[in-house]
Amino acid sequence: MYIVNGIAYAGDQKPTLKVSGVRPLQNNRLWVRFNTGEAKVFDFSPLLGTAAFAPLANESVFRSVYIDYGIPMWNDGEIDIAPEKLYADGVAAEPLQAANWN
Repeated sequence: MYIVNGIAYAGDQKPTLKVSGVRPLQNNRLWVRFNTGEAKVFDFSPLLGTAAFAPLANESVFRSVYIDYGIPMWNDGEIDIAPEKLYADGVAAEPLQAANWN
């Protein structure tokens, strides 16, 4: 059991998942390091057809990714994606994948 803001919850509290590193890769993929120490690669291709992520189809916009409070963002915070989505749908990164991000 744990308590947050005076509310008791059953089970163990899981740490908040945050992004600690990010690199744009070719073919609309994003290399992501999490505060757990794990690194994954997330493919944005399926999301580019949605209104929320359509601007990321522009390579210069996609490459402008930055992290704000553990969340990847673009366009001065107009576009973001939850770390949980990146973690759940990402695939484990190969050891040298981040080095080959150009």
